[in-house]
This record gives sequence, C-alpha cells and structure tokens, in this order.
Amino acid sequence: MRYTVSVLLAAAAAVLVAAQGSIDSKTETNLKRLFPAATAFTPKAGDPPHFKAMSGQTLLGLAFWTTELQPLERAYDGPIKILVGMDTKGVLTGVVVVEHHEPYGNFSVDTAGFAAQFRGKSIRDAFKVGADVDAVSRATISITSASRAIRNSARLAARQLLPPPPSQ
Repeated sequence: MRYTVSVLLAAAAAVLVAAQGSIDSKTETNLKRLFPAATAFTPKAGDPPHFKAMSGQTLLGLAFWTTELQPLERAYDGPIKILVGMDTKGVLTGVVVVEHHEPYGNFSVDTAGFAAQFRGKSIRDAFKVGADVDAVSRATISITSASRAIRNSARLAARQLLPPPPSQ
C-alpha cells in the first residue's frame, strides 16, 4: 500500500513539474510578439514570477503578467490581464492585453494604439494618462488602471530582477 501511494505521489509530482515547465502556445506567441529576436523562453518562475526571453545564452529581457505582480489593481470592470515585456535596461519592449471585461470595445485598452504607446517607454517614465499615456475617450478609469498596473509591475520586476543602473 505504501509503495502504491509513493508511486502515485511521484507521478503526480512529475505531472505538476512538467506542467510548470512548459509554456502554452498562446503565451509563447505573445512572448514572441514582445521579443521577436528571442530563440527561446524559459518557463515562468521566480519571485516575482516571470519568463526570460533568451537569444542563445544571452538574456534579452523579462516578461510578466500585471495581474500576478499587481493583483489588486482594478479597472472599471475588474482586472486587466496584460503581458509586459521589458529589456535588461528597464525599457518596455511592448505589452499585450490578453484579457479584460471592459464595456467600451474600441474605446478601451484592447486597441493596437493603446499597446503601441508603451513600446520603448522606460520604467522611469511617469506613465501618466494625459501626459505620456494617451487617454481614450469614455475609458479613463480603465486606461489609468492599466497604465498604473504596467508601470508598477515593471518597476517591481526591475527592482527585484535587474541589476541597478550604473551611477552617473
């Protein structure tokens, strides 16, 4: 009996490790959008949880979910799940809005223009709606929340995972 339980526990652990060790195809497609030059992505791991984008042995950057790093951030109709890419210098390579329940359709965070404005932004930028982030008519709460989630999660990931910038 003990042997059977041990075998079952070992098999369950192997399945769990295998599930954690792989990246689903949709996530991998989105990671490739953030890091087109990457040849591989590591499974999500670490604290905070993140993916690594690699080109051979060279780290190109990190990707992470805003909902995992800023779980309490809420837009008009709940959390907005955004995959954020950031290079090793703290510059965003892009964002992909994966899931939201905002009621505004084309006036919300799922437009190409919303995501495009974050590409090339430094974590040191303000991310202030109306200043360096374009507001979207009738979606101010959602845009502000999404921008704040992107900024705060990127800054958290940079503080914990990237080396500090050189002193000037």
